[in-house]
Amino acid sequence: MPVLGQNGQTQTELKVKQLIDKKAEYNRLTNGEMDGYRIKIHFGGDRENAKNVRNKFSAKFNEYSTSEEYQQPNFVVLIGDFKSKLEAFEALKKIQTEFPNSFIVKGRIKAK
Repeated sequence: MPVLGQNGQTQTELKVKQLIDKKAEYNRLTNGEMDGYRIKIHFGGDRENAKNVRNKFSAKFNEYSTSEEYQQPNFVVLIGDFKSKLEAFEALKKIQTEFPNSFIVKGRIKAK
């Protein structure tokens, strides 16, 4: 017979609820981000050039997310949200045919 806690819930149900609450709190504190990897395909001082590179990339490789950031003094175009360096490396091999100067960078990524 299961051990009942407050409100007639079993101990297992209580532990699951606690874990869910803990994960929700962690996501709230970290803005849903975690350590991971992205691929930098462009950096330079010209914002318009960065937008053009991002659009060119998106037209060719629409399976990857893109973001544009300002990292003083450069506008940077970053690709993907990779949890492991291996995942990022596999994508890099595909991307380097069109963007030969791209490379992997460590950073905060969106948790999936």
